[in-house]
Amino acid sequence: MGNEAWIARLQETLGPNKVLTSVEDRIAYSYDGTFAQDLPDVAVLPESTEEVAAVVRIAAEHRVPVVPRGMASGLAAASVPFSGGIALSLTRMTRILELDAENRTVWVEAGVVTADLQAYVEARGLFYPPDPSSNKHSTIGGNIACNAGGPRCLKYGVTGDYVMGLTVVLPDGEVLRTGGKAIKNVVGYDLTSLFVGSEGTLGVITEALLKLIAKPNFVSTALAEFPSLDDASRTVNAILAAGIVPATLELMDETAIACIEEAMKLGLPLDVEAMLIIETDGSDEDTVRREIEAAARICRENGARSVRVARDEAERAQLWRARRSVSPSLARKAPNKLGEDITVPRSAIPEAVRRIKAISARYGLPIVVFGHAGDGNLHPNILFDRRDPTQWEKVEAMVGEIFDVALDLGGTLSGEHGIGTFKKPYMEKALGRLSLDVQWRIKRALDPWNIMNPGKVL
Repeated sequence: MGNEAWIARLQETLGPNKVLTSVEDRIAYSYDGTFAQDLPDVAVLPESTEEVAAVVRIAAEHRVPVVPRGMASGLAAASVPFSGGIALSLTRMTRILELDAENRTVWVEAGVVTADLQAYVEARGLFYPPDPSSNKHSTIGGNIACNAGGPRCLKYGVTGDYVMGLTVVLPDGEVLRTGGKAIKNVVGYDLTSLFVGSEGTLGVITEALLKLIAKPNFVSTALAEFPSLDDASRTVNAILAAGIVPATLELMDETAIACIEEAMKLGLPLDVEAMLIIETDGSDEDTVRREIEAAARICRENGARSVRVARDEAERAQLWRARRSVSPSLARKAPNKLGEDITVPRSAIPEAVRRIKAISARYGLPIVVFGHAGDGNLHPNILFDRRDPTQWEKVEAMVGEIFDVALDLGGTLSGEHGIGTFKKPYMEKALGRLSLDVQWRIKRALDPWNIMNPGKVL
């Protein structure tokens, strides 16, 4: 049976409005937040777990690849359908199924946009902390699949720390439910954690039970300017050593600052090597204020030439504007960027940045470094023009050297973006052959036909 047969079965099962076959429609589901692109044979838009299961059963019968995707904001090409097959979009599964205020949990479908969920629970005095930079358009299912992080993960942890249970459609179409509302739940293997970060290679996450906490009532933010990057990095550890755990502790290097200032004209200094954005939060206003004042003092004691503490919400938004402008500002410097995501021990941040800058100088392409300094998660962005084949060759070599820097300094390949295809060639160097063999055994046990997002991660 050719493609026409199984596509016809999908149309019969879901209806023609949920199965898109035109070239124009398929192009819309052929790419993600990177520059990678490949056409699926069909794009399918189910509206329930039952419909997802029906799609996967047809795919399993015909050995057709299934590539799950949310809003396609990923930065590792994990949702690009390189093997064709079915681009399985969960963006119509947007229901918040249950909010349990007493147990502080929320049960949601995978297509719920992260910021929409955050606004929903905050209006009810609760808080869902994970905050990837793409939170205004990324989905909960995608966040779980990549175990996304964000600026607040220093204090609050990453997405996986808030996943208490999942509904997953397995590669044969069976529906597995894991976890539950019990705070302590150690019965059997931790299957919930198995699917967190699996990037759609083991099954399709369709629903999630998420932990909530009390909403912090007060927030305070400071911006510190450092003539020396080493001083800024040392300050990160000094703040944490003082017993202060900020909600966020963000770093921007001088290249990022220059790009933002050129694009946004915010009045940022061009004669400093780094800036830190520090934010504290909590339920007690005096404690939050004391923590931000203590952090500001530590910044000054460790070489900051200027520290501004926001006096109100408008000033706080202005201080954050620079950090949130990094990615869009880079488009003025080059038509393409490769946004990487490495993690190193906090003490290694200055050396990591120095080595990354040396790579930039050696290849003659700009690298902008920013990220979550509080947990050592750096985002080196290589700026280039992909239309120039010589530049793309340089980028491929530079990426490998950046990963070597992270591994040499005791770090790893990713803190929040995932592996997809972009980091797959470096997995054995990062984890070792035995680790990959064990992961392949799990993959083959659950997906013997290798139809679930084939070619990703492993």
